[in-house]
Amino acid sequence: MKRLFTSALLGLAIILSGSVLAHAQLKWQHTTDSIIEVASLNNPDETDGIAIYSQQQSIIIKTDHRVDVRVFTILGQLVSHGEVLAGTSILNINSRGIYIVKIGNITQKVVL
Repeated sequence: MKRLFTSALLGLAIILSGSVLAHAQLKWQHTTDSIIEVASLNNPDETDGIAIYSQQQSIIIKTDHRVDVRVFTILGQLVSHGEVLAGTSILNINSRGIYIVKIGNITQKVVL
C-alpha cells in the first residue's frame, strides 16, 4: 500500500511539473488597443500609475513606464517573468486559478 501511495504521488508530481513548465513559457503581448472593460484590481494612484486587471482568463498590466513583472501560481510556482513596455500588456493564461502578480514592491492577487 505504501509503495502504491508513493507511486501515485510521484506520478502527480510529474504531471504537475509538466503543466508548470508549460506555464513558464507564457509571454506578455504588448497592445495599443483599449481592451479593458473592468475596474483595476489595485489603485493606480498608490502604485506609481501601474494598473492590474483580470479579464477573460488573461492578466492585463497598464503602465506608463517599463516594468519587470513576475506571475506565480498560488503555490509559488513561476508562471511568467518578463519586462513589459509602457502601455497595455496582456498575459493569456487560459487556465483558471488564483495567481500572484509581482511588480517591484507591488503584489496583487488575481483570480481567473
